[in-house]
Amino acid sequence: MGLVYISGIVKNNEKELEVNFLVDSGAMYSLLKKEVCDFLNLKPKREAEFILADGTRIKRKISECYMIFPFGEGHSPVIIGEEGDDENLLGIVTLEIFGVILDPFKREIRPARLILKVNRRTKA
Repeated sequence: MGLVYISGIVKNNEKELEVNFLVDSGAMYSLLKKEVCDFLNLKPKREAEFILADGTRIKRKISECYMIFPFGEGHSPVIIGEEGDDENLLGIVTLEIFGVILDPFKREIRPARLILKVNRRTKA
């Protein structure tokens, strides 16, 4: 398996920036590096606890921003990066918001199979 990167535009109020994301289907939330968050002036909306691969628990602040990709655009939660975070990550929540998935074999983003359960009973 190889690494998959995708370019996108992140926006907050009047500021926007094009960034490269490492697509990380093992990450719940997307993460923007500290300098990107600082440039966009993202403010924390809440905090969550995350478990690292080695089992360490850390708390991180979460904000949201508007994102534009070739497959769509909209708002998504993002982890506010800290010193030492060296990649912008595109996590599974953002992928699901946009209705896409990572195909790890073709190393590409493609439309997800969206399922909706509805009651199709008709009135007599």
